[in-house]
Amino acid sequence: MTAGEETQQREILTAAHVDHNKGLNAHAFFKLNNRGLSQDLVQDVFAKTWRYLVRGGKIEIMKAFLYHVLNNLIVDKYRKRKAISLDVLLQKGFELKDETSDRMFSVLSGREILFLIQSLPQKYQQVIRMRYVQDLSLKEIAILTGKSRNAIAVQAHRGLQKLKLLYNPL
Repeated sequence: MTAGEETQQREILTAAHVDHNKGLNAHAFFKLNNRGLSQDLVQDVFAKTWRYLVRGGKIEIMKAFLYHVLNNLIVDKYRKRKAISLDVLLQKGFELKDETSDRMFSVLSGREILFLIQSLPQKYQQVIRMRYVQDLSLKEIAILTGKSRNAIAVQAHRGLQKLKLLYNPL
């Protein structure tokens, strides 16, 4: 871009700023309900427009272009995750946990469950192992055992109920 073209683009953008700044600010404030943020976004609109013009972009209707850029910035602002202070979370009752201990208890209870499966009647042992240890679907278990899918579902349900009773005898 030559010096003459840059001066011409500067004049176009300055005129657009004078003509549309107040309307853009009002539009942004209406959407965001935050005066400071709306003014920042309007300034970003003009900065983005300037970068577009410097790269050789052509703008047919300046007002439409500016409002389009502003609306995109507003949408981007809404989509961003809002940062929440740890202090605010702690005041609301959030507590940090040590997840390694939860995982350890999960592994230990998983081992206990495997031992408890052995104490189930044989017809439930097989179905429970296939369903929950080997992670087979009811259809796959039915094919392997030669029983109907419905019969396997009933056995899995009853076996799981018996297993729950063994695990929590209350």
